[in-house]
Amino acid sequence: MLTLVENHSLPRTAAFFDLDKTVIAKSSTLTFSRSFYQGGLINRRAVLRTAYAQFVYLVGGADHDQTERMRQYLSALCRGWNVQQVREIVAETLHDLIDPIIYDEAASLIEEHHTAGRDVVIVSTSGAEVVEPIGELLGADRVVATRMVVDEGRFTGEIAYYCYGPTKAEAIAELAESEGYDLARCYAYSDSITDIPMLEAVGHPCVVNPDRGLRRVATARGWPVLSFSRPVRLKQRVPSLSMPPRPLLAAVAAVGAAAATAGLVWYASRRRATYARN
Repeated sequence: MLTLVENHSLPRTAAFFDLDKTVIAKSSTLTFSRSFYQGGLINRRAVLRTAYAQFVYLVGGADHDQTERMRQYLSALCRGWNVQQVREIVAETLHDLIDPIIYDEAASLIEEHHTAGRDVVIVSTSGAEVVEPIGELLGADRVVATRMVVDEGRFTGEIAYYCYGPTKAEAIAELAESEGYDLARCYAYSDSITDIPMLEAVGHPCVVNPDRGLRRVATARGWPVLSFSRPVRLKQRVPSLSMPPRPLLAAVAAVGAAAATAGLVWYASRRRATYARN
């Protein structure tokens, strides 16, 4: 049960979310393979290979060795891609491809954390060009993702920053330092055994649709196990993620409080006037 209102006299807190199979039902990077094919970035063979990789990932998850092989494959695959073209393809197809596979339960959880006054941070191994637009779609406050080396507007195939395993925990610690988060009061969510360092970094780790290895760890440590199974388009949700920004919500709350106070003053004055006549 989440605390509905954050005590702002205490240090700030955040909820850290892995992305793939935690917030969305598939691999974010692999989901765009057909769009990259239509944009001329990959061939049909690469589409079939990524479709197979997506199937394997959905059925069994990805351990360290599988993730490493996929990293090497995708790094080689994107060598020479025009970065601006990739961003445009992602922007054009984001709502068609990602919106329908966002877990309703995850969207609700993001809303609850925001209502409680916590920042929401997406921490993903997928590339920033894919993760950052998804984070914006979800209303996340920050995104930490893998970054590729870019030279003259094209990917070189090398990785500048790999957001994976212990690196995720390091990124969370750095954010806690810069943003003033109290990690003992923060939350983290993931489906993968490779994210144990990230889960261990906070006081409230939760596992979502866990792979076998992570489920064993969660059971042994008494971590909550959540099951997300309802992908839904954001605009079909009630209420949806298209809530007013939190500053606006605060302003609305202030206006509401002022109106309520004015009402009480009016009511009290009416009662005094009635007593005076009687």
